[in-house]
Amino acid sequence: MSDPILPTDLPADAPKDGRRRLVVVGGGMVAQRLVEALRDRDTDGAWHVTVLAEEPRAPYDRVALTSYFSGRDPEDLALGSPELWHDPAVTLVRGATVTEVDRAARTVRTDEGRTWHYDELVLATGSRASVPPIEGVDLPGVFVYRTIDDVAALRGWVEEQSERWGRPVRGAVIGGGLLGLEAAGALQAMGAQSTVIQFGTHLMSAQIDLGGGEALRRLVNSLGLAVRVDTATTRMRPNRRGTVGRLDFADGGRLDVDVVVVATGVTPRDELARAAGLPVGPRGGAVVDDACRTEDPHVWAVGEVACIGGACIGLVAPGYAMAEVVVDRLLGGRAVFPGADTATKLKLAGVDVASFGDAFATTPGAMELVHSDPVAGVYTKLVLSDDARTLLGGVLVGDASAYAALRPMLGRELSGDPSAYLLPEGASSLSRGTADLPDDAAVCSCNNVTAGTVRAAVTDHGCTDVGAVKACTRAGTSCGSCLPLVKKLVGTELEKAGITVSSALCEHFAISRRQLFDAVRVTGLRTFSEILATHGRPDLPAGSRGCDICKPVVASVLSSLDDGHVLEGERATLQDTNDHVMANLQKDGTYSVVPRMPGGEVTPEGLIVVGEVARDFGLYTKITGGQRVDMFGARLEQLPLIWRRLVDAGFESGHAYGKSLRTVKSCVGSTWCRFGVQDSTSLAVALELRYRGLRAPHKFKLGVSGCARECAEARAKDVGVIATDKGWNVYVGGNGGFTPRHAQLLAEDLDTETLVRTIDRFLMYYIRTADRLQRTAPWIEEVEGGLDGVRAVVMDDSLGIAADLDAAMAAHVDRYEDEWRATLDDPEKLRRFASFVNAPTTPDPSLAYVTERGQRRPATAEERAAGLAVPAPPGPEPVLVAGTTLEVRA
Repeated sequence: MSDPILPTDLPADAPKDGRRRLVVVGGGMVAQRLVEALRDRDTDGAWHVTVLAEEPRAPYDRVALTSYFSGRDPEDLALGSPELWHDPAVTLVRGATVTEVDRAARTVRTDEGRTWHYDELVLATGSRASVPPIEGVDLPGVFVYRTIDDVAALRGWVEEQSERWGRPVRGAVIGGGLLGLEAAGALQAMGAQSTVIQFGTHLMSAQIDLGGGEALRRLVNSLGLAVRVDTATTRMRPNRRGTVGRLDFADGGRLDVDVVVVATGVTPRDELARAAGLPVGPRGGAVVDDACRTEDPHVWAVGEVACIGGACIGLVAPGYAMAEVVVDRLLGGRAVFPGADTATKLKLAGVDVASFGDAFATTPGAMELVHSDPVAGVYTKLVLSDDARTLLGGVLVGDASAYAALRPMLGRELSGDPSAYLLPEGASSLSRGTADLPDDAAVCSCNNVTAGTVRAAVTDHGCTDVGAVKACTRAGTSCGSCLPLVKKLVGTELEKAGITVSSALCEHFAISRRQLFDAVRVTGLRTFSEILATHGRPDLPAGSRGCDICKPVVASVLSSLDDGHVLEGERATLQDTNDHVMANLQKDGTYSVVPRMPGGEVTPEGLIVVGEVARDFGLYTKITGGQRVDMFGARLEQLPLIWRRLVDAGFESGHAYGKSLRTVKSCVGSTWCRFGVQDSTSLAVALELRYRGLRAPHKFKLGVSGCARECAEARAKDVGVIATDKGWNVYVGGNGGFTPRHAQLLAEDLDTETLVRTIDRFLMYYIRTADRLQRTAPWIEEVEGGLDGVRAVVMDDSLGIAADLDAAMAAHVDRYEDEWRATLDDPEKLRRFASFVNAPTTPDPSLAYVTERGQRRPATAEERAAGLAVPAPPGPEPVLVAGTTLEVRA
């Protein structure tokens, strides 16, 4: 039964006071925007609008649908003010499916036989998920990803299968576009394994180029998501229960699955337009002119169902623009569709991807400026005019921090060298330079909000935070990608007015990371739920579960404060990327294993064990820059087997996956070198054993050189120690990456005890006060007084906290426990490493390698095509680990 929300003084059919009747078919985001805009601008009360929504709920934010899997209540996704649907001039009818449009009589009819008269009709029916004609696509366990009901059914199925099989659910997503990647992230958020299957050459092929696609694949792999490109699914086969159990591919490969999500695109829902005799486009959609009017002067179409300029546009921002155009026309204006802003940003935790403007450089004479760093996982490209001055578009993968600032500059000249904007320091400069952003530059394309409008919200309307600006201007209320720039604009204007700028961690915590650290330390709370309830914003909706910013921050804070295991209980769900499995995911979907070798020191017996493990599991081995052996190519289910042998040989986790201490690099010092003046190796070993497992806002490294010749490159480290004839000089704030920094001298000629105490305090002060993902170099710059301020705290105890810092480090040293040893002793933790029952003997056939310099490495696409690649070796048979075995079946 349809559920109308009716004003008490109006019948269901039409108003009786002479107002004109507008009927909107469809209850999605664009329909909501149209109604909201009409009520805001129809000051004379000339219109009554009826919305016939097929879903049993008011319009909601479909862009944020994936947040449903993070515990967000569906009611929190509702758009706009609930009061809109109780406006006497608005009627919302939920659960109403329109089956017929009678253009001659100007009526629409629903499936329940109700008839609604209109003066003007707007088709806002959107689109439906496009399902390819694959055999078995109708099997139980195959889902689309379009509505709240879809995602609720998906979550219920995954929970049921997990309980039934008693192991992680094996999931696959067919389609490697924006929606497919978000669906894969949703599966992972539910504890399922996920493989993305893309028919084309690379992920997000409609938005980014091949280079960006390769970088994106590596990032997606780093999250624990497998990817298969150039793969066509030919059949879905049932298991013995009659539900989906296997995918067959055109290349002869196969994949065992328990759940499949089809995300191969959308099809406009234009059946009403077709039945009414309205022209449709070659690929569907009701054909409209630049006023969004169909061939019938009383019928309009907006959003994904509208074919405008020969195409249907599946993005919310153009749909909002169409809604505004129709409202303007209904009220006597002459607005026309301004064109589509096709900028997109991926909403997947741990993956930064954005595309805007002419991303594929199709403009005549366009130039491409590209920066690619596969090691850092970054690919950035700017498309410029032929004079290399005007910005035409761009692709940002791995670091999309410049997206919000660059997009408003489309069609404008960039100041200075364009190549500077490809690097983080250039992007940050652009972001900081909000004062130079023209008032007419579009900041929020979804809602057509300019920089001038945001500034006016602060200066003219008294908005003093981002939330107030959002409510005043609608900026950032849709996809949210513009919020970093909005925040900077607001901050700049507030600073001009002498008002303190908020340092809130995220929308869930109104305090900074530093304040949150102190709050958790003082209150002693040890679960995310308790911390959110106690220190989160008091106006948080019931059932809020945090976000991808605050969860890893709280996980890091908790790891810094007590001895709980990173995979213990609720903490496992908070961890960031590689910490989920305590290993680094590589570009081919396998993992690397890095045992700790303190100070680079290792016994011959230890080297033999490492070599035997690498040989038995067929792993590629390399000496890292941090003086350790890195072993590449391990499959998920092999990790416990590998670590059992390493732990039994005396090795422990090297924490190459965590935001923590990585290594303490050293030379041989006075023990062997004729130039060494101090025993650098012994000090390096002692420091690494002292700080192992210490979680921080970012990874950090140390180095110890036995003389001024600096063979350990100590001044390139976060903490560097260089021996002198009188003791040790200590340097801080050296970082690698895009902006290499030499460390600065903190103190000279320290004895060993004073040196260790100084490093203790420096690291703990950094951990307690730095922002999330802030390295030591920029942190020092932001400390009041810079390096001198840090020196005053660490050396002179200017804040009176030295004893507290000392005690905190002593507590860390006392409670340290090797994470992998603890995992091997816990069958429950080991379950997350059993990917599927036949994994140990049948590795993924897509893993192919070639031999080079005596070791195997991942094959390139060209080597695969030439038949030069060979499959991954199966590895040893599974063994009993802590009472749990990885089962092998024929």
